[in-house]
Amino acid sequence: MTNTEVRAAQTAAGRELVGRLAFGSMAAHTLRAAVRLGVVELIGDGPRTAAEVADAAKTAHQPTTRLLRALTALGLLTEHAPDTFSVTPAGALLAPGHPDSLASFVRMFTDPAIVRAWEHLDSSVRTGEVAFDSVFGRDFFSHLAEHPELSADFNVAMSQVVTDTAAVLPRAFDFSRFTSVTDVGGGSGTLLAALLERYPGLAGVVFDTPHGLAEAAQTLARHGLEERCSLVAGDFFHSVPQGSDVYLVKSILHDWTDAQAVTILRHCRQVLPPGGVVLIVEPVLPEVVGTEDGGVYLSDLNMMVNVGGRERTREDFEGLCRQAALHVTSVTPLADAAPYSLIEAVAA
Repeated sequence: MTNTEVRAAQTAAGRELVGRLAFGSMAAHTLRAAVRLGVVELIGDGPRTAAEVADAAKTAHQPTTRLLRALTALGLLTEHAPDTFSVTPAGALLAPGHPDSLASFVRMFTDPAIVRAWEHLDSSVRTGEVAFDSVFGRDFFSHLAEHPELSADFNVAMSQVVTDTAAVLPRAFDFSRFTSVTDVGGGSGTLLAALLERYPGLAGVVFDTPHGLAEAAQTLARHGLEERCSLVAGDFFHSVPQGSDVYLVKSILHDWTDAQAVTILRHCRQVLPPGGVVLIVEPVLPEVVGTEDGGVYLSDLNMMVNVGGRERTREDFEGLCRQAALHVTSVTPLADAAPYSLIEAVAA
């Protein structure tokens, strides 16, 4: 190819990429509409015609067909014949009843409470301030506390996205030499339940705010773990419960500033017994951006605009731990739960 042809090909590829990214928010809201209308449940085992879906959803026929075709183009449905659709394996994840459902995750991350702050990303970049706080007049977690339905979606969404980690973590670290695990900010208890099921000699504590614990009792009852696990409500900025030899901190530190993250870790250190360990499960950014999934960098921006936290490198985590009198002994990527890594820290 000539230089001119190479430049033309690069320009064409660049235009395709930028165009696809610019339509990203539209794709997200297409998923939101599908979840809110119950499209996947209405198609069921299918195939179903667009008219059948529209009648069941009480929606207009032609707009419903257009929505179903957009979902097909996104890989969530298949159109077998004109206006006749079935659900793909990816699309099935939009059904609330699916065992690996992401319906609450979609509702949460396409909700105006999340999306509106993103409209002010440029302002956050200029000022370093949290856009959410200025848009809503309160911080994100206070907003959740005042909106029970959104808070419930948040709790279920966090439970849905922890599924991969819950499957991997019990095999990635040997908990058999310990007696008790406190999951700091453990929410629904999904992750801790997976640990207790694999290690029958282990006891546990799910520690979170009262709102965060709303679904935890149901999770423990479903797994028959009420006798081996307790629920403790509190604030990890004030203290964490004593009595465990493992303190698990998953997807918590990235919500907060460095100073706040150090406070959480310091409270874990204060109650850590001899031989105890703090386990941090978070994405660990490389020092230089490579070929990893770009989603972790979008998550980093989401932390900036909505809660004021950030994703971090290994060096960043080591710095936080040093300030909390902890020493990082290992960082292990959880390959089957990417982009998460397991960071092990002990008393310094």
